[in-house]
Amino acid sequence: MKFAFVFPGQGSQSLGMMAAYGDNSIIRGTFDEASKALGRDLWQLVNDGPAEALNQTVNTQPLMLTAGVAVWRLWRDKGGPLPALLAGHSLGEYSALVAAGVLTLDAAAPLVELRARAMQEAVPAGTGAMAAVLSLDAELVKAACAEAAQGEAVQAVNFNSPEQTVIAGHKAAVERAAELCKARGAKRAVMLPVSAPFHSSLMQPAAEKLAVKLASVMIAKPQIPVINNVDVLIENDPDAIRLALVRQAASPVRWVETMRAMQAGGITHIFECGPGKVLAGLVKRCAEGVQGGAMSDLAGVDAAYETVKG
Repeated sequence: MKFAFVFPGQGSQSLGMMAAYGDNSIIRGTFDEASKALGRDLWQLVNDGPAEALNQTVNTQPLMLTAGVAVWRLWRDKGGPLPALLAGHSLGEYSALVAAGVLTLDAAAPLVELRARAMQEAVPAGTGAMAAVLSLDAELVKAACAEAAQGEAVQAVNFNSPEQTVIAGHKAAVERAAELCKARGAKRAVMLPVSAPFHSSLMQPAAEKLAVKLASVMIAKPQIPVINNVDVLIENDPDAIRLALVRQAASPVRWVETMRAMQAGGITHIFECGPGKVLAGLVKRCAEGVQGGAMSDLAGVDAAYETVKG
């Protein structure tokens, strides 16, 4: 069998999420390493909260990066073999790059903290918004956004499954687009409780700050191929990887295409490496016939291991 790992991003966090993996020195050691790089205690934050702090973008992004890497290291410590391919949803791409040996966790933790802060600062609070559009073809969603813009920004930014596309931009434009999507036949268009219009063109100031930081970050050639969000391509050149990460901040996450690229590459099983089960649930919706699995707790890690070992 040929399998891949995918790493979750922002939105899969929950208070106490690492308790599902038991009292494990690999998990704890990974959090200690990231905490040292950031100069603050991520382990206490993930276990004790408060939940409001856990859900602040500047905290969530380093936490989810670290959680994904911790579960990856748990897998490898268990003797789990290397997957054929890796990918990550939005922030999760950074976890994938750490797993692939492109970034060290020491470098990635401050990098995603800066990314989070830059995204938060790119748009004044209350100015931007995001909405999930359900059961409407992505092309119709894009057409609704074009009609709703009226001089403001609103775009389709997360192509999560054929039935779910997330839009983002100026709040009023997003609200207009959501209504137009419903008029075009969307089952629902739900405003999301987020603090910024992630992956929209309004994130360009964040991309520019990220570019400055990434210029000084050591990037190695991947030891495992990683399919990136922005182009759905596998890049091996460090400068190309760097540029793809910069562009990713203000560009759509092309997740449906990523899953289908894995399927086209002969992948039969895709495992979500980290807390949450969102990406595992999207697998069958994006790539019919491919099996999805969630490593969201110790039992999930064990089940993935048994599946892979056959």
